[in-house]
Amino acid sequence: MIKRFTQDEPDHRDESPGSSESGGAPSGGRPAPGKAPTRKQRRWARERAAQGLYQQLMNHMPVDQLEAQFMEDSFMLRLDLDFFRRLLRGVEQHALELDEAIEPHLDRPLDELDPIEHAILRLGAFELMHVLDVPRAIAINEAVELAKRFGATDGHRYINGVLDRVADRARPHEPTRGR
Repeated sequence: MIKRFTQDEPDHRDESPGSSESGGAPSGGRPAPGKAPTRKQRRWARERAAQGLYQQLMNHMPVDQLEAQFMEDSFMLRLDLDFFRRLLRGVEQHALELDEAIEPHLDRPLDELDPIEHAILRLGAFELMHVLDVPRAIAINEAVELAKRFGATDGHRYINGVLDRVADRARPHEPTRGR
């Protein structure tokens, strides 16, 4: 059974139709062959991946079984499925490395993190360290938006601070916003 959050439908406050992180695919549905997925489709993929990573932290479920459960939901056809799989499987594959990158920047032991914050930090750190086609600012901002949506009241500030420091080490030459 897929763990549903109180606001389980994707956030529709997104960008204008036709906008994407790296291209200009039309909004809605799976991207046409040869077209880049939209920002909305990637955001939905991140939301589902964060939910899956949270569920994995809580239930220690194998990623194949977790992915199969998510695929039962017809909404999965509307998001960037390749990106969802890349995130879910990549975070699982690199979990130890991601935790080691996150841990020095925490104000508490890793095992005391709220599970949703831990999942979002892993997801954001994975994007910063392994998904180099996503700019630093977007990777951090998307994680912050996930924390606003699913995390504790001020959890997004914590996520922002930790991931900003992870990004300083993972992408030292990439420009930052506001600095």
